[in-house]
Amino acid sequence: MAWQKSSAELIARFDACLPDDPLVERRQMFGYPCAFVNGNMFVGLHEQNLIVRLDDTGRERAVAQAQAKPFVVMGKAMREYVAIGDAPLRKQSEVAALMKTALSYARGLAPKIKKPS
Repeated sequence: MAWQKSSAELIARFDACLPDDPLVERRQMFGYPCAFVNGNMFVGLHEQNLIVRLDDTGRERAVAQAQAKPFVVMGKAMREYVAIGDAPLRKQSEVAALMKTALSYARGLAPKIKKPS
């Protein structure tokens, strides 16, 4: 089954809420917009979901408040990520705060070293 493209509305929300930080690198992954810091993805889109990388407490809080679910792709749960399906309906400030929290968490991760091409 082919993946569904993200809606124009969701992509616009993603772009509008992405933290304005010189270390943030916006790239495509599997055809979806994503953002990285120090080589680590911290937020992205998949189908109609906003994917956010959070620490244990942040993930538990997001799932408990019924705003998110664990992110599962191709049958595999992505350990540090949650999927938020109603991002276009949320206040822009709320989505921006989630992205900022994800950026803060990813900044603390070990930088990824680029493989020689």
